[in-house]
Amino acid sequence: MKWFRPSPSLAALVALKASLSAAFYLPGVAPTDYNEGDRVALNVNRLTPAIVPSTQQVESLISYDYYHEFFHFCRPKKGPEKISESLGSILFGDRILTSPFELSMAKNETCKFLCTSTHDKNSAKFTNLRIWQGYNLNWLIDGLPAATLTSQVGDESNQFYSQGFSLGGITPNPGDHKPFINNHYDIIVDYHRIPGRKEKPFRVVGVVVQPSSKQQKISGDGKSADCGNDTPLYLSESDNTDIHYTYSVIWMESPTAWATRWDKYLHVFDPRIHWFSLVNSAIIVIFLTGMVSMVLLKTLRKDIARYNQLDLNEDVQEDSGWKLVHGDVFRPPKNPMLLSIFLGSGAQIFFMTGITIMFALLGFLSPSGRGSLATAMIILYTLLGFVGGYTSARVYKSFGGESWKKNILFTPIFIPGVVFGTFFFLNFFLIWKGSSGAVPLWTMVALICIWFVISLPLSFTGSWFGFRAQPFDAPVRTNQIPRQIPEQALYLKPIPSMLLVGILPFGAIFVELYFIMSSIWFHRVYYMFGFLFVCYGIMIITCSTVTILMIYFLLCSENYHWHWRAFFISGASAFYVVLNAFIYWLSKLSLGGLASNVLYLGYSLLIGFLFFILTGTIGFFSTWFFVRKIYASIKID
Repeated sequence: MKWFRPSPSLAALVALKASLSAAFYLPGVAPTDYNEGDRVALNVNRLTPAIVPSTQQVESLISYDYYHEFFHFCRPKKGPEKISESLGSILFGDRILTSPFELSMAKNETCKFLCTSTHDKNSAKFTNLRIWQGYNLNWLIDGLPAATLTSQVGDESNQFYSQGFSLGGITPNPGDHKPFINNHYDIIVDYHRIPGRKEKPFRVVGVVVQPSSKQQKISGDGKSADCGNDTPLYLSESDNTDIHYTYSVIWMESPTAWATRWDKYLHVFDPRIHWFSLVNSAIIVIFLTGMVSMVLLKTLRKDIARYNQLDLNEDVQEDSGWKLVHGDVFRPPKNPMLLSIFLGSGAQIFFMTGITIMFALLGFLSPSGRGSLATAMIILYTLLGFVGGYTSARVYKSFGGESWKKNILFTPIFIPGVVFGTFFFLNFFLIWKGSSGAVPLWTMVALICIWFVISLPLSFTGSWFGFRAQPFDAPVRTNQIPRQIPEQALYLKPIPSMLLVGILPFGAIFVELYFIMSSIWFHRVYYMFGFLFVCYGIMIITCSTVTILMIYFLLCSENYHWHWRAFFISGASAFYVVLNAFIYWLSKLSLGGLASNVLYLGYSLLIGFLFFILTGTIGFFSTWFFVRKIYASIKID
């Protein structure tokens, strides 16, 4: 029986094609086996900004196509051909193309001449600026990204692969720092020999590229080169510069099995930080859960027992506490349409996030499937349109809403419209800069088609079922005349309560958020989904407990406007997410130019908005359950 692992990028499609039960290999899952001398394809990807060694900061967010007109890299004789990619890979800016490099399995090459290209002064200025900004080249060999072998600071023995390798470097001469371009590549490929197999026994299990700058000598026939001159090659910004590209290939046998070849890429930087974060978050959750338990099991139990023992004909107004507002606590909130739309979209995001993290935890969304994480999120969000429509419709009906047609229409359009509109606006900046990250027009059309053909009908169907279902009836009768709300304590006012409570859910995810942001902006592989899964659970518990506790205090102060308050109190953690992004922007990034800054701030605000919807939804439904439970437990005249 052949070894098989589900495809990351096609995990959702497997479920749709369950009827095709015959044994087969999914593309990218089965290992590619080679005989000695077989051609091993080297594909090229975009150029991405990396950390500048001198400043330890990222200075740009714009990625460029490998065959951008100003780089003048060597092209295949028939021209570069596109390699098929997943939707998520395209959205994240991958542009994978063929290359003229010729690699043969287990066959070493030394100083093999590739081509000669000419840089004019405009191309030299463009390329030199990219070298100053620390750009990396990204290649793929047998699906593995070409990497630089590096080690963690203070632990030279702990080596791992860092994706990509430098476009060039800066001369270290004091007072004479000049950029040079790397034009020679030592390609070191690790391969694994399958024991006992005679036919196609080799598999690629590791790729390291060591770039260097050389002024080679090319033979008269232009077919060979001498790479003995290690003098760096500089691009002149006042005249044309000829560049000779060469490469060497070194094949090294490795004991690493194909199934574990990604281990060196999935390096966890100081796992003690993650454990400390989890312990810290767990302590917060235990503390909050203990406080809420005291309220529920001690204070509320006494209150409910006292209320139920009193004579309902007596005047007990002065000793009723949160019972005083029983006739107003289930009064519909202001703007019930908008709140129900937020809650529907929040439920959709909640289940999408949870299922995605679960799939990633189980290994279905491995980094070997480029863009599989984003693809899974898009597919899940689309298919969960039914959940969003149903939740929004039933909540809106429970609020007594009557504009059901508007609710059905706006639920699948409002939040996705904001996200798509922001994404579309930011895409113009990528187009303006000629970035490879600019999403192609047909990909945009495909997203719109997915939205209208799949998501909208599912949302409409969910709304139809939601409006047909019974509303959540209030356990107590609502008075016709609203009760007057007394002056509130400072900590119960909207802004202080939001700032006070919102920081606790943020504290539960702060460390993982830092690593996620580093993986996004520094182009690192994030694969700590076990920690992320636990942090997600802790965040849910924290959002629920702190919101319930604050709303309990609010009700005790005779304030029955809890619906929007519950949503905003829990959602206020998004404010700290955005604030953290601003601090990260100032401390870790040194972005030059309008486009990079707009992209960072735009995407940070968009992430904060979605996080606000998610956490606000968690806080609201937890509080709604709590409020219904306590008022259903007392006898009301």
